[in-house]
Amino acid sequence: MKTSPIFVLAFLVSALLVAVISQNPAEAADEWCVADRQASKEKLEAALNWACAKRNDICLNVQQNQPCYLPNTLEDHASYAFNGYYQKFKSQGAVCDFGGIAKITNVDPSKIFNFFCKNC
Repeated sequence: MKTSPIFVLAFLVSALLVAVISQNPAEAADEWCVADRQASKEKLEAALNWACAKRNDICLNVQQNQPCYLPNTLEDHASYAFNGYYQKFKSQGAVCDFGGIAKITNVDPSKIFNFFCKNC
């Protein structure tokens, strides 16, 4: 039985993809929605309030005396809320925009900006 060259090529490409993804599966599959650190305080506050009003549970962990309160900055709390909202609703069509002050990253924000609670 002779094997088709297309089948062999498809098999090799599949094997390569599996190898690449399995080396770092978390970074290959994950994405986070984070606040633009250059956004104005007013825009961040408005977007944070909007996200928290849509689903109160998204913002519970960044309240005072809660596990993700620190670091206590508007940018960190907004990023936490934006990401929480985005993760909950992206399957329903939500986008990471929040009035133009949020963006997608494929790098774990806790490794870059030192935010996002690791225990939440």
